[in-house]
Amino acid sequence: METQNKLKTGTTTVGLVGKDVVVMAADMRASFGHIAYDEESPKVYKITDNIILTTAGIVGDLLTLVRFAKSQARLYEIERETKMTPNALVNFLSNILNANRYYPFGVQFLIGGINKQSELYELTPDGGILKRDKFAVSGSGTEFAMTVLDQNYRETMEEQELVELAVRAVTAAKKRDIYSGGKSITVMVATRKGIRELTEKEVKKIIEK
Repeated sequence: METQNKLKTGTTTVGLVGKDVVVMAADMRASFGHIAYDEESPKVYKITDNIILTTAGIVGDLLTLVRFAKSQARLYEIERETKMTPNALVNFLSNILNANRYYPFGVQFLIGGINKQSELYELTPDGGILKRDKFAVSGSGTEFAMTVLDQNYRETMEEQELVELAVRAVTAAKKRDIYSGGKSITVMVATRKGIRELTEKEVKKIIEK
């Protein structure tokens, strides 16, 4: 426990739901205790053509589970000849986390994507599944990002508005949470057309608005 306390990690990840769209974003700082260890660390992952996952926690643990998620999604598509749904992936990872609750993975995931409609879930370290109809936040910058989302989120927001709000929420956390930061902000958008990632230039334009 003493070692775990010395190796606390921090981050800010957000997910927002709109009509036929899910936006996921995160900062890029990897911290090691009080040290900003890496400023270009990826925390948003494309799992399939319709599922995005954000990570917060211990890097080794989360990368292991991201590999599990990608391989299971591929097997699911081969065996069932259909795309894996966000709900199916959430339940797969929940089972892994719950089975290891006495020797837990130090991770927290947000998982979003498109099925019959937009779906967003928060997955706790012990395998708890929380379905979110509006937005979700994880990491040490949660309080700052949540404040921005609480004040500005509307269920009628269009894709670009959701993207801009996601960037604003992570930017707020980067300014006030010492464990959140990095070179830029990673943003991925899931729609019925697939998944796209914003370029650093696109993100910078939003920040400078």
